[in-house]
Amino acid sequence: MMRHQNFIRFALLAGALGLLSTGAQAQDQHAKSIKIYNTYCVQCHGINRDGNGINSQHMSVKPRDHTDSKAMGDTPDDTLFKAIKEGGLSVSKSVLMPKWGGVLDDDQIKEMVSYLRFISKTGIQ
Repeated sequence: MMRHQNFIRFALLAGALGLLSTGAQAQDQHAKSIKIYNTYCVQCHGINRDGNGINSQHMSVKPRDHTDSKAMGDTPDDTLFKAIKEGGLSVSKSVLMPKWGGVLDDDQIKEMVSYLRFISKTGIQ
């Protein structure tokens, strides 16, 4: 009986550590995108990625909530890519979403799309 309890404790601990390491790996994987997001996106989309950035209170159109799994899940990767690269108007969204194609290269934008999938829980994590 004691061995069984120890095994269960070990399994729970191993599982918890696995979750922690998975979270740390995800942080490492998205480190560059987190820095880019915090530099260019957080002012409008917010530190919590929920569309409530410091600038959002003065905007006529609320920025996208990147934590909204439903809305983000309904948006294809190529649309996210185009919105980041060419701005909101390119995908029939807000004129207030700027074009970042002159600042970010295509690989960085692809990484940002992957990061958006991660924070919205709508892709491979």
